[in-house]
Order: sequence, then C-alpha cells, then structure tokens
Amino acid sequence: QVQLVESGGGLVQSGGSLRLSCAASGGIFSTSTMGWFRQPAGKEREFVSVITPRGGSTRYADSVKGRFTISRDNDKNTMYLQMNSLKPEDTAVYYCAVVAWESGRWVGNSWGQGTQVTVSA
Repeated sequence: QVQLVESGGGLVQSGGSLRLSCAASGGIFSTSTMGWFRQPAGKEREFVSVITPRGGSTRYADSVKGRFTISRDNDKNTMYLQMNSLKPEDTAVYYCAVVAWESGRWVGNSWGQGTQVTVSA
C-alpha cells in the first residue's frame, strides 16, 4: 500500500500562491490515479482535483478551475498542486490520495496526513 506525505501548506494572503507536494512511497505511484481533496474546518472533505497515472488527463472542481493546476512527476513519485489567486474560502486542510471513480464521484482510498492552507483576507 502506498504511503503519502503532503507538504507545502502555510499562511498566505488573498491573491497569493502556494505549491503543495505529495510524496509517495511503498506502492505503485506511477500506475495510480491520484487526487487532491480539502476539508475546511467544520465541513466535509471535498474533491479538488485528479490526475491520471501518466498525467494525460486532469479534472478540477468548479471552485478551483482556472486557479489550481495539478501535476505529477512519476520519476520522483511526487504529485503537486499549484494554487494561484488564492481566496479565503480556499482555507482548509489539503489531502492527497490514491483515488478511484466510484458511484459517480472520485473517492480516496489511501490518504496522507494533510497539510494546512490558510488564506487571509
């Protein structure tokens, strides 16, 4: 089973940028569809973005489309989330996960510990 470790979170002003990383080990990262989710305080975890194993296809939640970019480097077993034009409503704990399409939605099957992103107004 793959182990995932997120990094790159922090405090940033509205309009700023952050790049999150997700380092994978112990599994077949290069053949796994991977994704980012986030969980604002007091709310349910929500889908952010997904990328296919070779990076040929990506999907985004409408709330981040045009601002966030997902990518991966299979040689480094690492996935990234470049977040630009950040808004206070992007504040959340961000998780990376191995994902699958189940019952009409993306579902995480292996999770990292999360990294906090806080966007100040």
